[in-house]
Amino acid sequence: MQTAAVPELAHTHARPVHWLATAAAMAGVVALAGWLQPDAAKASQGAAGARAAAAPAPDAAAVSYPLQCGTVGTQVASHAEGDLDGDGSPETVAVVHCRAGSGTPPSGIYVLTRSAVKGAPPRLVATLADPGERLSVSNLAVREGAVTATLLGYSSPDVPRCCPDEERDAKWRWQGGKFVRSAQSQALGV
Repeated sequence: MQTAAVPELAHTHARPVHWLATAAAMAGVVALAGWLQPDAAKASQGAAGARAAAAPAPDAAAVSYPLQCGTVGTQVASHAEGDLDGDGSPETVAVVHCRAGSGTPPSGIYVLTRSAVKGAPPRLVATLADPGERLSVSNLAVREGAVTATLLGYSSPDVPRCCPDEERDAKWRWQGGKFVRSAQSQALGV
């Protein structure tokens, strides 16, 4: 075994007092770092950040729908909310028809988004089902960025408006800047 050319150094043999001094110094550095933390951020968010921050979905009752209802007006039969285009801001999908005392008036399915102008009513951005198709709508839902609904129709003009005899499921998804209706099964008798 070779002996060291220099005598052993005193600091190579740490005593408990050295470990205590090191621990106290580290605790002081951690405490000082916590005390010198910067204040919470106060910068305002940009337009994109503000839009993504929990803005409520558009109010379906605050829109004028493109229905010709005369003096009876329109009625929102149902609505669902969700982010359909992936921008972090929810849209509203509404099933709307003319108010009727009896029978089953045809319905339309409309997509609404918030207006870019503060205080302005929501904007109608798409019609998924036109009332001219003479359909009724049930089971409206927004799930995982898609709109689903059951469309109820009539096999002939002889079928009473109260009692649709055809049913089909429909699904729309935002793709390529527009709503695309997926392939659906053929109309089934009810």
